[in-house]
Order: sequence, then C-alpha cells, then structure tokens
Amino acid sequence: MDEELRSLTERLRREAGASAALDRLAATGDLDDLAEVLTAPGQPLWARELAAFRLGLAGDRRAFEALVLLLNHRDPPRCATAAYALARLGDPRTARAAAALATNELRVAYALHPVRLLAQLRAPESVPALITTLERRLNLHDPYRRVALACVEGLGTLADARARPVLNEALAHPVLAEAAVRALARIPRQR
Repeated sequence: MDEELRSLTERLRREAGASAALDRLAATGDLDDLAEVLTAPGQPLWARELAAFRLGLAGDRRAFEALVLLLNHRDPPRCATAAYALARLGDPRTARAAAALATNELRVAYALHPVRLLAQLRAPESVPALITTLERRLNLHDPYRRVALACVEGLGTLADARARPVLNEALAHPVLAEAAVRALARIPRQR
C-alpha cells in the first residue's frame, strides 16, 4: 500500500469509526465503484475523499472536481491529500485550478497547498500565479507568512527570471529574506 494511502486511511479511520465501507474503498480495484462514491447522494466526506484520492492516483480524471474542492478545504490534511493526488492525476486543468485557488484573496488562508502544488506542476500558470500571490503577501502586516514563504520557495524551485523583481522585494522581509536569497541564487543570470 502506498505510504500516502496508508496515512490517509489511518486518518479517515478515526473519522469513519468502525465502518466496513472504509476498508472496502481502500481495497477495491474497481474504479467505477470509486467514481460512484463521488456522485452518489449521502456519502460522507471521508468516503468522497478516499474515493477521489484513489481515483487521482489511478489517473482517473473523474476525481478532478472532488480533488479541487478538497484542495480548497479548511482542513489542511485534506488539502495536502488532494494536492498529492492532483499532482499525480495528470489532468491539464489542474494548474489552472491551483492558480485560481492560490490567487483568490478571499481564500488566501487556504492557499498554502495550491501554492506548493503550482511549484510542483511547473506549468505555464505556475510562475505568474506565484508572483501575484507573493506580491499580495509583501505587506508588513500580512498574516499569511507561510503562504508567502511557500511562494518564495516555489519561485526558487521554478527558477524563472520573471520572479527576480518580487524576490528582490521579499529580501526586505525578515521572515522571507533567507528563502529569497536561496531562490534568487537558483535563477540564472541574464547576459
């Protein structure tokens, strides 16, 4: 069993109690059964999460919408699980959805995992979305420093010259300065 699936199953077991349905969903190889859980009425959130995760790992795009909803959930473990599955799903809509979530100021408290996913995807949307999100976080009183730090680290991973100006601005912020130095060092110098 994949380590992420094992960890997810343990977390959901605490939520689901002694449900035999959890063991069945964790063990089934039938993707149609998993997809049915996503559309059937009355399914608990833990069942939908497990089904979406398993479908995502299998590359089944029927999981996309459920995983995006979970990526924007208020519960960080659910966001992390969704990001893991979305990174492996291979759906071309993933980067656009992650960019929309990362740049949505009304949901910035939940942007950490979409930001990290953008860096991992290395999609055309990644650098512009991370720059936009970081620019908004450079206010001295901004409470979302973890999101800002993830943007800096992601821009360093992507090593795109377009990020140089915003990373230079991040140098002035004590919480971000060290990561910004590392990120800037990864961006090739233009000649």
